[in-house]
Amino acid sequence: MRNLLFSFLLFFPLVLNAQTKSTEYKNVDEMVVNFSNSIDNNGIREIARFIYENFITETDKLRAAFVWITENFEYDVENMFNIKSYNEPQEIVDEMLETNKGVCMHFAYLFIEIGNILGIKSYPISGYTKQDGIIANFSHLWCVSFMDSAWYLIDPTWGAGHVLDNKYYVKKMNDDYFKAVPEKLIQSHFPFDPLWQFLNYLVSEQEFYDENTKMNTEKPFFNFLDTLKVYENSTRLEQLISSNRRIVENGFKNILTQNQLENNEKEIEFYQNQIVIDYYNSAVNYYNDGINFLNRFINYRNNQFTPQKSEIEIRLMIEDAEISLTHSQEELQKKSTTDASTLSMIEHLQSLIQEAVKQVNEQKGFINKYFDTKPMLRKTLFTKYYWMGIPLN
Repeated sequence: MRNLLFSFLLFFPLVLNAQTKSTEYKNVDEMVVNFSNSIDNNGIREIARFIYENFITETDKLRAAFVWITENFEYDVENMFNIKSYNEPQEIVDEMLETNKGVCMHFAYLFIEIGNILGIKSYPISGYTKQDGIIANFSHLWCVSFMDSAWYLIDPTWGAGHVLDNKYYVKKMNDDYFKAVPEKLIQSHFPFDPLWQFLNYLVSEQEFYDENTKMNTEKPFFNFLDTLKVYENSTRLEQLISSNRRIVENGFKNILTQNQLENNEKEIEFYQNQIVIDYYNSAVNYYNDGINFLNRFINYRNNQFTPQKSEIEIRLMIEDAEISLTHSQEELQKKSTTDASTLSMIEHLQSLIQEAVKQVNEQKGFINKYFDTKPMLRKTLFTKYYWMGIPLN
C-alpha cells in the first residue's frame, strides 16, 4: 500500500487592500506583542502555555495566536511558486518554526496546531482567491475555528501582510481576516467545497468569477451548520464523497477546482482500497483460524480419534474449520477493488481458501465413512490397505 501524502502548491497572498487594526482586542494584542519568545521547535508550546495562562475566552485565545503568528512570521516570497509534498501537517508546522517564514499552508496549519493544543476545534479550508477581479493561479489555504459556541473564518496569511509585485512582502496586520464575515470573505476567497462558504445561499463558481456574490434568497436554502455536524461525524471517506458531490452540484469551471476533485477521487480510491485491505486482513485471520481448526482435527485423526470423543464433538471439530473458512470467503466478497496488487493478494488467498475447503470436505467425508462403519471395523479406516497397488479402503 502506498502512503497517503499531503501535497500542496505553495500558495501566496496578493492582498493589497488598505490594512486595518481593531481596537476591540487592544489588550490582547499588546500582551502578545510584549511577550518575549524565542522561535524554535518549542516555540509553539511556549506561546500556547502563555495564551492558556493569560486569556480566558476562546476568542481571546485564538486572537492571541493570530497576533503571535502575524508578528513573528513572514511570508516566504522566494518559495511561493515552489511545489512541495509533506507526509503530515506536523512537518509543515515544524518547517515554519525552524525558518520563521512560510506560505499560506504554513500560516494556516500553525494557527490550527495552536488551536488544537488549546483544545479549540479548527480546520483548514482549501480554495483559491481573487483580487481586483483577477483570479489567482494558485490554491490558497485558510482556517475555520469553533470559538465561544460559534464558527468563525480566519486567514492568518492575508491577516499578516501582503506581497507586492510577487517580489516584496509588506508585513502589516489586517483585522479583516480574523473572524472574517462570510458574506464579505466570499468576495475574495472561494473554497473548493461550498460547505466552507458558511452561507445559507451558496455562491457558485461562475458567480464568483462574475463578482456576483450577493446573497440570493431565491436559491435553495443550504443549512451549513447541520451539514457541518454531519461532516464532523462522518468518516474521512464519507467526507470526501460528500465534498465532491457538493462541488459538482455547485458548478465548477476553475482548473484548481477540477484538480481538487481529482485529488479527492484519488484519496477516495485510497480509502476505499484501505477498506478492502481491512476486509482482506479479516479474511486472512479467519483463514488462519480455519487452518488451525483443520490441523487440530488432522492431528486428532492421526491419533486415531484418541482420546475418545462423541460423534457430535468430532463433527464440531471439522465444522469449526468450515465455518472459519466460510467467514474468510465472505470477507473477501464484501468490497471490490481495482488495485492490481490488492487483487493479486485476494486471488492468492481465494486459492488457498479453496484448497483448504477441499481438505475440509475430504475430512468430512472420512467422518461420515467412519460413523457409517461398524464400530469393530472403524480402526481399520486409519490405515490404507492396497492390493496390486489399488487402495482397498
